[in-house]
Amino acid sequence: MNILEFSLLVWLGSFSAGFVGALTGLGGGVVIVPLLTSVFGVDIRYAVGASLVSVIATSAGAASTYIKKGFANLHLGMFLEVATTIGAIAGALIATFVSVKALTIVLVIVLLYSAYLSGQPKLENPQNDTTDPLADYLQIKGTYPTPEGVMSYQVHAVPAGFAVMLVAGIISGLLGIGSGAFKVLAMDQIMRIPFKVSTTTSNFMIGVTAAASAGVYLARGYIDPGLSMPVMLGILPGAFLGARVLIGAKTKLLRIVFSLVLVSMAAKMVYQNLVGGI
Repeated sequence: MNILEFSLLVWLGSFSAGFVGALTGLGGGVVIVPLLTSVFGVDIRYAVGASLVSVIATSAGAASTYIKKGFANLHLGMFLEVATTIGAIAGALIATFVSVKALTIVLVIVLLYSAYLSGQPKLENPQNDTTDPLADYLQIKGTYPTPEGVMSYQVHAVPAGFAVMLVAGIISGLLGIGSGAFKVLAMDQIMRIPFKVSTTTSNFMIGVTAAASAGVYLARGYIDPGLSMPVMLGILPGAFLGARVLIGAKTKLLRIVFSLVLVSMAAKMVYQNLVGGI
């Protein structure tokens, strides 16, 4: 395989990852890292470095559409980014001292858990009658457009959501995946905000989280321009397309397909990096 063929295949895979990542709020990095390591044989640290660049591109591509349409909650996103940014820097520093096998094990666990979350049924418009005093104080509740008109929602369990975001940041710094699964988990299931708001706010947040840890990988020499460029050029248009499709999309079938993809990639990484090395 020559450089042109390699770049084209990476671009195609990145485009698909950006599209699915923008639709689900899980971030394209959760596909990019196992794709680069298991299919193209890239060292996991360089794959993480390229993924961090792609996650920033995914967030930039999707967030502009979500903000314009009124879905993403900027106040909530910026508040939770305090936790994810601290965690991302800590995770990136830890990653440079962790073995490739250990990183692979963590990535497989995250892939399987992300697949589980993707397949769970979600309520599009949860009941949000009660208020959280801390959410009222921080003014992080909001509204979002629906076919029935603009609907308001409350934010719950702010401290618990903040704690999960800290863990999400650490995982992002370790694996370069944006950790969108944990962001969506915290907002959708713990803080009980509408799913589309969770997804769009997650896409807005993952870029800031990735940028916080990308500097550490750049300083360590793990961001290769020759690898990062086709990844970024592929994932950015995919994220734009995914963001536009999400506005009126029914994502139930997509979640099932995405779960199967994650499980298959996790199995391939276990065989290639763990079982195959025995």
